[in-house]
Amino acid sequence: MSTPVVEASPLASGVEVTEDKLIVELKDGRTVSVPIAWFPRLLHGTAEERGNWELLGDGEGIHWPDLDEDISVEGLLLGLPSREGHGSLKQWLAKRSPRMRATQP
Repeated sequence: MSTPVVEASPLASGVEVTEDKLIVELKDGRTVSVPIAWFPRLLHGTAEERGNWELLGDGEGIHWPDLDEDISVEGLLLGLPSREGHGSLKQWLAKRSPRMRATQP
């Protein structure tokens, strides 16, 4: 009988962002799903912006260049939502083009 291997430092292998969830597949076979509302920049992003992601390092994190958002796999597993302050988010939203703001939820 084989023993399942759970990585001490889990790494992401794939990402999907739906209208209400961030879903991250890990290299060890697990899938982590959290509410997109935990990450306001993802929440306010377009489907195209949410779909433009890249893995950081070997998969320790995920980066969305269009949204200037970085999320660590460790943080997801610990259940940590974004710690971005209201003022910072407000400034970021104000910088987005009027066309982008018009398409936001």
